[in-house]
Amino acid sequence: MKLAIFAHCAIDTISIKENNYEQIGGSACYCGLTARELKFDVDLFTKFGNDFPKKYLLDNKINLVNSESSKNTTKFSISVTGTDRTLKLENQCEPIEYFNTKADGHLVSPIFHEISNETLKKIKDDSNFLFIDPQGFLREKDSENNVILRHNDIDLSGVTAMKVNPEEAQQLVTGTPDEMMVALQKKGVEYVLFTNKTEVSMLVKDKVYSITLPNKEVHDTTGIGDVFCAAFSCTMLKEKDYLWALCFAGGAAQAALDSKNVGLQKIPRKGTIQNNASYFYNLVKFRDL
Repeated sequence: MKLAIFAHCAIDTISIKENNYEQIGGSACYCGLTARELKFDVDLFTKFGNDFPKKYLLDNKINLVNSESSKNTTKFSISVTGTDRTLKLENQCEPIEYFNTKADGHLVSPIFHEISNETLKKIKDDSNFLFIDPQGFLREKDSENNVILRHNDIDLSGVTAMKVNPEEAQQLVTGTPDEMMVALQKKGVEYVLFTNKTEVSMLVKDKVYSITLPNKEVHDTTGIGDVFCAAFSCTMLKEKDYLWALCFAGGAAQAALDSKNVGLQKIPRKGTIQNNASYFYNLVKFRDL
């Protein structure tokens, strides 16, 4: 099976306590490598400059679609404190273009304005399964290039699944967490995933399913959401079971956190993800809305 991913690659400088790590990253890399670990073929629609080591992605058998740019790669400085991150935009590459792809599903996870509304519409028109992580649609930068969130009324009609945290949800809709999930559902999202630190909820029709990730020591949270999104998308496409997909996504996020690795080194192995997913499957709680 094949997953088409639309997102920028990035070069991140990650600061944790007194240590700095320069890593390649961006949701393109985290999502793409997670999908490959789950035995999916990947068409990666992205843009990067000559400063990006594309051989790393090619060695992992990721198919790069019109990826090379005359501009340098998108760059972030990321400061990590526990589960909190602050981002500063250091450079922005050019937007991503859309080309037809014979993928089973599409995952749209921009990191900073690389996907236009027009491109998103083209993706929708060509997709039977569309997962959106809206973070890059909602991000703006202030006068000092600090990344902040701003309201964006993006068209969510025809979206299969979407992941938001409380801060992102508040830029799209208003209300309590339950009210925001319902409001996103009314905008057209079939499966609404709401992640709040270790609490993960999913609204399907009129039921909320939830799991709690074990609250262990957190090292680097960069890319955890991307790992989650790719695991959910691949499992839904392969198994057609949203509960198993929820548990697989939670299992992938937990495995990445448990690794205590930095950057792309935390991409979890399939076996570890499966073990975690089986654990979560027996602990899923549900309630009616």
